Amino acid sequence: MDWGKQKDILVFIEQKDGHPINAGLECLTPARTLAKASGGKVLALLIGTDNAESEKRVSGFGADVLLSVEGEQYADGGSDAFSYALEQVAEKYKPAAVLAAVTPLGRELTARLSAKKVMGSVQDAVNLHLQEDGTPVWTIPLYSGTILNDIVLDTVPFAATTRSGAFSKPEESETKTSVTKECISVPDEAIRKKVLESVKEITEAVNLEDAKVIVAGGRGMGKKENFALLDQLAKILGGVVGATRPAVESEWISRAHQVGQSGKNVAPALYIGCGISGATQHVSGIMNSGYIVAINKDEDAPIFDIADLGIVGDAMQVLPVMIEEIQKRKA
Repeated sequence: MDWGKQKDILVFIEQKDGHPINAGLECLTPARTLAKASGGKVLALLIGTDNAESEKRVSGFGADVLLSVEGEQYADGGSDAFSYALEQVAEKYKPAAVLAAVTPLGRELTARLSAKKVMGSVQDAVNLHLQEDGTPVWTIPLYSGTILNDIVLDTVPFAATTRSGAFSKPEESETKTSVTKECISVPDEAIRKKVLESVKEITEAVNLEDAKVIVAGGRGMGKKENFALLDQLAKILGGVVGATRPAVESEWISRAHQVGQSGKNVAPALYIGCGISGATQHVSGIMNSGYIVAINKDEDAPIFDIADLGIVGDAMQVLPVMIEEIQKRKA
């Protein structure tokens, strides 16, 4: 593949509560792969009102250049200002590729940039490999993850978004990347909509995306009270509780815990599914887990097809034994 004069890889790293999201940091891994093929640099981009904390964090993850755009115009999180800033940075640095995490904002920014600049675009990538000539081949899931499709992008520039958990974060280094401040003033005519009010669901903080351990329950848990066992096991393992859509719709647990196509895509080191049959909509959200343990009394449950370890039995009988044994070993 001929990369031409555009060789650098630009990564937009989204922030939440003043910190870079993990999915954004994970984008630096495929960016490094592309930069090796193109012979360019990895440019990390932060956009926000106060990037100080994010700059400290991102600078240790191997970007060659760290660009920081700050201003009150980005305070409400509206996409118009972010889109304008990204376009200006892309125009100045002329990257071969622009990467972002698969979030509502990441999807919109890459789509808008692709449309304006007539760029190739890939959404929701879960893998990247290079052909012998350095041409990138992206893998994206289709039909709720039942099919994996390869997309070849052999022209530059292009944009791509990557799914949370699909790529590992680069190893954090003590070597810090210096920060380059970019002053970008967003004109009034670029803002077509404004966020007047943001209403958040009142619920306990649940960070499924960053959890190393998730203990999830489905319809097979039987009733709301039985989720106490999941909570107990999750606390022992230092994890969080997840759930399937039927469990959430039965009001056994809040929607913040929902895992799957209509919930959160997760990639913990350990995923324990209890009383979960393995519907496609749920399985598509856990496929990037490091190790999957399934507990179900139906030995023909589909979840056993993807599990690394399957336990055939009633979760209400298996869980107390697991909890007791783990407590003994930890003691």
